[in-house]
Amino acid sequence: MSADHRGGISQSGQSKVGPKVEAEAAHLCTLRGPGIAQQDQEEQQSLLNFNYIFKISSDILNENISSQTMKYSLWLTFTIILFTEIVTGTLGNGFIVLVNITDWVKRGKISSVDQILTALAFSRLSLVWSMLICTLASVLCPRLFMNLEMLIVTEVTWIVHNHFSIWLATCLSVFYFLKVANFSNSLFLYLKWRVKKVLLLTLVVSLIILILNIVVTLENIHLWIDSYEGNIFDSLRNLTQFPRALLVTNSSHVFLPTNSMFMFIPFTVSLVAFLLLIFSLCKHLRKMQVNAKQPRDAGTMAHMKALKTGFSFLIIYAIYLLYIIIGISSLGLVEDVMIIMFDYSSGLAFPTSHSFVLILGNSKLRRATLSVLWWLRCQFKDTNTLGY
Repeated sequence: MSADHRGGISQSGQSKVGPKVEAEAAHLCTLRGPGIAQQDQEEQQSLLNFNYIFKISSDILNENISSQTMKYSLWLTFTIILFTEIVTGTLGNGFIVLVNITDWVKRGKISSVDQILTALAFSRLSLVWSMLICTLASVLCPRLFMNLEMLIVTEVTWIVHNHFSIWLATCLSVFYFLKVANFSNSLFLYLKWRVKKVLLLTLVVSLIILILNIVVTLENIHLWIDSYEGNIFDSLRNLTQFPRALLVTNSSHVFLPTNSMFMFIPFTVSLVAFLLLIFSLCKHLRKMQVNAKQPRDAGTMAHMKALKTGFSFLIIYAIYLLYIIIGISSLGLVEDVMIIMFDYSSGLAFPTSHSFVLILGNSKLRRATLSVLWWLRCQFKDTNTLGY
């Protein structure tokens, strides 16, 4: 059979069978097609919904994991900074106390500036160690901080130690101003010859401010507790994590604005003393030029030394207040626990760094530091020699 003939049969067969098959297929499609298509669409939609939900759940889980990781990384960083400041603050202030008391025992007397420095170092040691005790208690026994009484004790302790740390440094600025500055004003001369009484009066006034600060803080605590109607303690009763304990012991919404308001008072006093000391130095330099004397006389050197100490204190204090303002402005933007850790670390940075500034600015403390460093260097050399 030829190819043309086979092709004709196939074409004729297709023309006879094709329309019947197509008609039956069309009929079956009309009977079963819509149900199958709808079922396929539902299965595809369910699969799409499942994939979408799985994708969203995965994104949320990854976001929560990354958020928790970042949170605990920040918390760990602040904790390391906090313990570093505690160690350095203990060493610096303990060194000041040790040197001044040793010199007092040897000489049988102690100068006014050494008295202020020793009292200042003692207050900052108590501040650092109270912070250490509070931190360790929060880690080892967090449920201890889940009551109102412990909250009040912790906050009042912090206020008292921080108050004396700042106001004794302010007394040091006032002491340098009255001892070094030179004015012909009768009121200034009256105060200059009564330095101890002025400092005692300054401390008495600071005690009044301290009592007012404690009263306002306690009132804010009770208002804060009443506003939450006690639910905050019930909601946090079963949480034993260290950041949550800190959240209870120091609510940034209550304590940051109140404490910062009272800390601006000694800062203003120190700033006024510093500006008057600058004015006294300018007046002294003009007097030296008129008398054709050397500008590097004893009076000028005393002014410069006092200005360096006062300027360092004001800079550190201003940075500390700036940190407090940043913490207040961040309320509601970041989590309270981050603000609290930031507040704690910045609060300890001020007394820690200022103690080393005082050591470098005091000739006796500086010589003692050099002696200790020289002794440590000799010990290190001897150890290396024996090891070799």
